[in-house]
Amino acid sequence: MRSFLVAGFFTLFLIVSIPLYIICVVIGLINRKAGVVCSQQIVNVAFRIILFLTGCERTVLGQENIPKDVPVLFTGNHKSYADIPLAYLTCQKYVGFIAKKEIKKVPSLSWWMTNMNCLFIDRADVRQSLAVIKKAIDNIKKGYSMFIMPEGTRNHTDKLHPFKEGSFKIAEKAGCPIVPVAITNSDGIYELNHGIRKAKVVIHYGEPIYPGQLPEGQKQIAPIVQKKVEEMLAQDRKLVFGD
Repeated sequence: MRSFLVAGFFTLFLIVSIPLYIICVVIGLINRKAGVVCSQQIVNVAFRIILFLTGCERTVLGQENIPKDVPVLFTGNHKSYADIPLAYLTCQKYVGFIAKKEIKKVPSLSWWMTNMNCLFIDRADVRQSLAVIKKAIDNIKKGYSMFIMPEGTRNHTDKLHPFKEGSFKIAEKAGCPIVPVAITNSDGIYELNHGIRKAKVVIHYGEPIYPGQLPEGQKQIAPIVQKKVEEMLAQDRKLVFGD
């Protein structure tokens, strides 16, 4: 029943929201930031309804760690399609996601995402990936935060895939802080079941990491961020599973 309700609402939103999308595009032509704000506020309403229909019980930790006055690069583990709405509703920023290229083929959804500074990456195409990284850097320099999942794909195990170092070039080149994000049990909503089920989810924002302030002798950022995410995941498992 939950699966039917979520799928029905999502499809309905993608269809009936087209006039709203056009309005946001027009606003964006006049004032780019206003267009982004308008788009994200509308999409966030849809995300709230979708998560309500799933029965998701979410706990949010560490929002006080998110810098208020500067754009940031959010870097989190990736377990579920639900990660994006969970992050949008809790990150307290106007943010664009770096998503896989296949999503760009979905009408209406990809339009909204593009209007919110989301970028679509083909990890098999080095040249295209570099162009996406450069665009993400440009977005941050213009004042918009970005969100990337450095594992590169959804991972339903308790052990993280190695974070890709190239993901962190965005923060290095843009000169922005990195906010580690740990998402626990979001795949309990859908991926681990044969349909949508109620699930307890924790999304945890860690303290910002500044690329220019790495420990002496430490050249790579990825292992530092991955370790922080792993620590938060281990801590948050107790909140979800009690072990």
